[in-house]
Amino acid sequence: MLRAPTTRRRWFRTLAAAGMPALPAAPAVAQAGAARVRIRLSHVVARQTPKGLTLERFRENVQQASGGRIQVVIAPDSRLYGDTDEVQALRLGAVDMLAPSLSKFGAMGFPEFELFDLPFLFETREQVHRITQGEVGQALLAGLSHQELVGLGYLDNGFKHMSANRALLAPENFAGLRMRVQSSRVIAQQMRALGARPVVLAFGETRRALALGVVDGTENPVSNFWTQRMHEAQIDLSLTAHAWLGYAVVAHQRFWDHLAADDRRLVRQALGEALAWGNTIAQRENDGALAALRASGATRTHVLSEAQRQRLREAMQPVYAGLAQPTARWLDRVRSTLG
Repeated sequence: MLRAPTTRRRWFRTLAAAGMPALPAAPAVAQAGAARVRIRLSHVVARQTPKGLTLERFRENVQQASGGRIQVVIAPDSRLYGDTDEVQALRLGAVDMLAPSLSKFGAMGFPEFELFDLPFLFETREQVHRITQGEVGQALLAGLSHQELVGLGYLDNGFKHMSANRALLAPENFAGLRMRVQSSRVIAQQMRALGARPVVLAFGETRRALALGVVDGTENPVSNFWTQRMHEAQIDLSLTAHAWLGYAVVAHQRFWDHLAADDRRLVRQALGEALAWGNTIAQRENDGALAALRASGATRTHVLSEAQRQRLREAMQPVYAGLAQPTARWLDRVRSTLG
């Protein structure tokens, strides 16, 4: 999949026209006396995914804006830490920034983030953005400070779809399947409501587990399914679009406080531009992955009718009844915002 055709100069002009702050111009020589900074950033997906591309964009922005004084070192594809241990690595100071799936935050002690895992809550990217870019999303990020985390912004991937070695078009198709899930109580309940057995497994271990038959299926946006080569182990992908997968970029408070004020401002601006760009190319990357998947002939793709999606929606409604009270209160705010 190719990078977005928009050049960086044109993109900066677009941001300026929209009222967003431009990145500071790169100094000809690194500011005299300013300390050199290295930012260590780990993530679990491939480079050629919406998250991977966006974080590379962030790295390039920081390099440009600081004249090379601030370096962002990125370890993609679970090379340093998987999704089961990356948060602990951040808390211990082994890395400085992460972009975990929103599904991770519930298990970290922020049950309000579980609303992003709810089945069929969002129907469009625009609805998601009304939450993440609005008052609700910003309040959620601010709440991360209770555990010494700094929430810096949201990043899209896309809607998740179900895969297995059978078509998953109706609740009865899930009976008895072992479905790999993230460590999210809501996602686990969703699978149980369909008659499947949820199995929590690190993202980086999923393809091998599928190939070995440790699990029977999983849920992912198409970009993750394709770049992790899950199509080599799954012959059916059902385009359920049943829930959203996004990320929050976070830093540890200790690291953040150690940065000079000007450097914090630079990092925020560099990341803000990268996230705005990333959220425009996420859908394109998923569409490109779906086209490549279909061209490969390795996996059958199944488009559900609205009646089939409605049956899945009804089967998963008990998930809403089992929400913890904090999450239920935030859900009310989301529904009020969406109308």
